[in-house]
Amino acid sequence: MEEGFYAYRRLQDYNVAGRELRAKRRLLVYGTCIRDEYPEIFSAWARGRVPLAVCMEAEHFNMVGLKLASIICRVDLEEVIVLTVDGSPHCVQLHHVLEEVKKIIGGNKSMIRHFVVEKNRVVEVDPITIKTARYLSRVKKLIDRGKPPV
Repeated sequence: MEEGFYAYRRLQDYNVAGRELRAKRRLLVYGTCIRDEYPEIFSAWARGRVPLAVCMEAEHFNMVGLKLASIICRVDLEEVIVLTVDGSPHCVQLHHVLEEVKKIIGGNKSMIRHFVVEKNRVVEVDPITIKTARYLSRVKKLIDRGKPPV
């Protein structure tokens, strides 16, 4: 595959133990709009990884989770990177799915890392932030303590 070009492939259409994934051992799971909205960021992050697209508007949480857990259980991956746009109510689900997969698979959970694109820059998001975002009452308490959202 030529440098800078990555074929669009959906996670749900990819073989859970695909040859390319077994060879590279590095997976990029990204929100589908990343490739079109931020092509330079997408190309940089796809380099050396198997990029697979997910749109949580089109895919069910459970199906995405089962597919990712199946991949991680079958392929000895070095890393799984999740990359989405920041602020999307759909994309945030992809981060939650991967946190659920971590609970299911056990083992090397540090290989899963989360990133969002905000104002044309990539920001890493830690698992505690993702967990907090899941609980609206916790977010409300943080806001009530004088830490308003940006």
